[in-house]
Amino acid sequence: MQLYLGFNLFGGMDYTYTIIDANATASLQLQAQLHEYPDFICSGTASNTTDGLNQILKFLPDLVIIRLHENANECFQMVNEMYQYLQKTPLLVGVSSTKSHAYTALKSGFFDYWLLPNNEFEIRKTILKLRKQVPKETVPTTLCLKTYRDYHYIDTNEILYLKADNNATDFFMKDGTKISAFKTLKAFEATLPENFIRIHQSYILNIKYVSRINFGKSTCTIKNIENQLPFSKSYKERIDSLKTLLSKNAIDIIK
Repeated sequence: MQLYLGFNLFGGMDYTYTIIDANATASLQLQAQLHEYPDFICSGTASNTTDGLNQILKFLPDLVIIRLHENANECFQMVNEMYQYLQKTPLLVGVSSTKSHAYTALKSGFFDYWLLPNNEFEIRKTILKLRKQVPKETVPTTLCLKTYRDYHYIDTNEILYLKADNNATDFFMKDGTKISAFKTLKAFEATLPENFIRIHQSYILNIKYVSRINFGKSTCTIKNIENQLPFSKSYKERIDSLKTLLSKNAIDIIK
């Protein structure tokens, strides 16, 4: 199974975006505006082009929104450098208070250009145009468990986590039920949608239901049932990536 951060942990119908803007307040305001579109997920933000390029190469977003100001030439150089490394490049949107960079942005292959202050109507038109021109493939969300002549259909969105049980696998569901299947955990690891990640020899979890990651105890807490699932050292890199992703859309408050 491919691990973030280059694929979309929130499902195949989602788009990811990165914002490059030295103005942190403006970046947060734009994220708030884009929050209206639930299929658009912020994969990262950066305050300069160096960090911005690193974010792009690391997270491989579908869309990059770049604030073009006095550092516009530096931004265009970053875009040219980006083309050297990526086979599939993200769509680019330039943001500026004037039209002075619009021509260069167009020549550099930008998808769209927004004038500040950000206009809700212009953002909506860009989003709709992007969806139309770059439709996301629908990822099947139903899993079929077959046992002889018995066909059991499971909505993967309702799965909290999977637990290995010798050569069988138990599915723990959102409604509190448990469903058993006579296949190994490894067989399901390659079949489930990408929002499922293996964290232990015995566990695969649905990251949509993770409410807490405790690195001291090496556990992940699952919503609804408050179960704590252990993660092992061999899968810690996946947990680190999960923490990075979940933290991108969270407000940090020190207890």
